[in-house]
Amino acid sequence: MTKGPSVNPGVIDLLGLLAYAELGSFFRLAGDAVLAPTLRGKGRLAGLAATEQSHYQVLRDRLEELGVDPEETMAPFVEPLDAWHARTEPKTWLESLVKTYVADGIAGDFYRRVAELADDETRALVEGVLAETGRAEFVAETVREALAQDPVLAGRLSLWARRLVGEALSQAQTVAVDRPRLAALLAEGVERPGDSGEGVTGLGDLAAVSRMFASLTDRHAARLEAMGLSA
Repeated sequence: MTKGPSVNPGVIDLLGLLAYAELGSFFRLAGDAVLAPTLRGKGRLAGLAATEQSHYQVLRDRLEELGVDPEETMAPFVEPLDAWHARTEPKTWLESLVKTYVADGIAGDFYRRVAELADDETRALVEGVLAETGRAEFVAETVREALAQDPVLAGRLSLWARRLVGEALSQAQTVAVDRPRLAALLAEGVERPGDSGEGVTGLGDLAAVSRMFASLTDRHAARLEAMGLSA
């Protein structure tokens, strides 16, 4: 494969991580569409799944433009993401929708934060891939309707959402530990006490990244409120 333009290695990791995440989202949303109890739900979720597949293709094409093999770039993220999804396997269709909204929301905040530190083209690409497609509104509306019919669900789904947040933040930090190039990119944009302005590595990167991850929960309460759940 012909080598493309020079780019920060952390950006390559970001695009590989996001590409595999989008591919996984396609399969999960397609599965949710099959299980949806209404034709309206099946149609909406099928459309959202198709959008995720198109986002995956855009990212894959960009990796090829940069002169790297898309599959090799995604490979390091297969095991950690698959393991996270295995640990957070939903037991019901509603739990699956809540997982899509909560986990994908936090992941999206993470990807945007990293993209802010990248070049303009990468930032625009990531913003386009993560642009809201009506998924949040559909999930929030569906969950609220279910709670109106069975208010007892609220407690269980709220606990489920809290578990997802903890698991998502833990997994994100694990990925950063395993991918120093990504951690270094993140640390570049995180304000650190006593920072001299020079780059940091190793534990310094990870400490900065940990502080950044903690800030990703800021929008979590709003997502729960949109679904009619409690923090």
